[in-house]
Amino acid sequence: MTSATAGVRLVGPDNQRDGFLGSIGVRFMIDGPDAEERFSLVEHPMSPRALAAPVHRHTREDEYSFVLEGRMGALLGDDVVEAGPGDLVFKPRNEWHTFWNAGDEPCRILEIISPAGFERFFKELSDLGGSLAADPEELAQLSERYGLEMRPETVPGLLERFGLQLGSPLGGGWRP
Repeated sequence: MTSATAGVRLVGPDNQRDGFLGSIGVRFMIDGPDAEERFSLVEHPMSPRALAAPVHRHTREDEYSFVLEGRMGALLGDDVVEAGPGDLVFKPRNEWHTFWNAGDEPCRILEIISPAGFERFFKELSDLGGSLAADPEELAQLSERYGLEMRPETVPGLLERFGLQLGSPLGGGWRP
């Protein structure tokens, strides 16, 4: 039996390893190397009524969204769900999906990614200035490198259908 490469540590609400993805934030909590690439953990703070991303699918990893505060809406295939604090939404690989803040208050979720690796996509996207500022060709190459398929043409319909907007930066660091 092997142990994680990083020792025991505390990741508190003031951890400042964060970024902005274009419509929602990201706070890096556990990276792949910390857990021998088994999983990674990020927090996504979302401003009110913010759409997280166009409809997309991951070909390499599953995602689990645990709602800390607020209301998270999600489109999973053809199904629409709304989750509140304490709820977990499973987004399996190869399933088209998206998610958003379904309320008029901030929403924060913990996103468990398994296996790890996709957290590096978030880091690179944040370094590009987020999806709205990134060069479309660079964004396409980044998505391809991480096995992500996106349907950007779905954004206008999602905004209208669910009464959403493109989000603004909202700091991480959930506190009870």
